[in-house]
Amino acid sequence: MAKKGKNKKKDNVALKIVSIILIIVSIVILANVLKRVYNVFSLQKQADVVEQELQKIKDENASLISTKEKLEDPDYVQTYARGEYMFSKGDEKIFYLPTDED
Repeated sequence: MAKKGKNKKKDNVALKIVSIILIIVSIVILANVLKRVYNVFSLQKQADVVEQELQKIKDENASLISTKEKLEDPDYVQTYARGEYMFSKGDEKIFYLPTDED
């Protein structure tokens, strides 16, 4: 009967060791899973930021294409130059009118 008591104690110790090992393995696996979940969320945030930057660049590109197409039209270039840089046509005279700020 003494042998059965020793075997039970050995079985209990072995069971405790196996339990501790399984708990440690579970903690390591859980830590890895949590790390990967964090990485996924972090990458998603980065993807959102990059997507916003891409949209801004697409909008800017569309604006530049529109401006380029307008600048290929001689009438638009003439109107733009006359309005922005006070270019005159032929014998026209340009008058500067006072504004509220002057």
